[in-house]
Amino acid sequence: MEWVETTAKTVEEAKELALDQLGVDADDAEFEVLEEPRPGLFGRTRGEARVRARVRPTRPRPKVERRDRRRKGAEKPDATEKTDKPAAAKAVKTAKPATSDTTPAEDASSEAPAAKTRASKPAARPATKKTEAPVNDANNTPTADDVAAEAEKFLKGLVDALGLEGTTSVRHDGEDIEVNLDGENLGVLIGPRGNTLLAVQDIVRVASQRRIGDHTTRLRLDIMGYREKRRAALERFANEQADAVAASGEERILEPMPSADRKVIHDTLSGRTDVVTRSEGEDPKRRVVIASASSAN
Repeated sequence: MEWVETTAKTVEEAKELALDQLGVDADDAEFEVLEEPRPGLFGRTRGEARVRARVRPTRPRPKVERRDRRRKGAEKPDATEKTDKPAAAKAVKTAKPATSDTTPAEDASSEAPAAKTRASKPAARPATKKTEAPVNDANNTPTADDVAAEAEKFLKGLVDALGLEGTTSVRHDGEDIEVNLDGENLGVLIGPRGNTLLAVQDIVRVASQRRIGDHTTRLRLDIMGYREKRRAALERFANEQADAVAASGEERILEPMPSADRKVIHDTLSGRTDVVTRSEGEDPKRRVVIASASSAN
């Protein structure tokens, strides 16, 4: 996971700039504050905040947790043990201390109920160990191919349930997986400005990654090449707005966008010297502001 470094007047603004560069929400990122503004005279601050951030790495849940839960489930006493406990308690209360006149047979008879109760729990442990499969990370950790297969399976079921037709294809590079769904009349799964596509992507992630216990891969869904078309449209739109700002000198506040779209705007205009960009507001109403570079200085 590569770190990005940003600076701004405040720590919060620096964090927001880092989120725009990473293209993720705050819950999916981790931050390190490298430098904070210093207090100056009359309530003013000196210097800038400097923050670095990266996409939060995910770790698989320790296997021992699942092993403990299985062991606890196996150790629950059955109905027979529950009915034996009162009898055992009664037998312990009424049993007389053994004397030298008591025969070994009588000792065994009087102690039998209590012995049965004490032995019932330890007997459950060997049975659990015999039936429990050994934990093997190489065999139990889902691979990118496993996640992709589950995602394709879910998408095919979703398309069939909606009475539509479509084919899936997968492309992955290491832990990055992109699942593409192609077909006709699939616009219902994209929605206005791709909002439905983002919702379907979240559901696919639950059905594939979380269901099989994957915590390492990053899955992305595209339908009918919409994401590439959206990126091209945003790049054209960003340059058009930047040209207008450079000509008039007046900044323009764009409509609220998800973090992935804001990142496209920032990336597209980062190479221009006549305008600068920043983000304002809180999700889901966070938006990009394009300003003239001369006015910003």
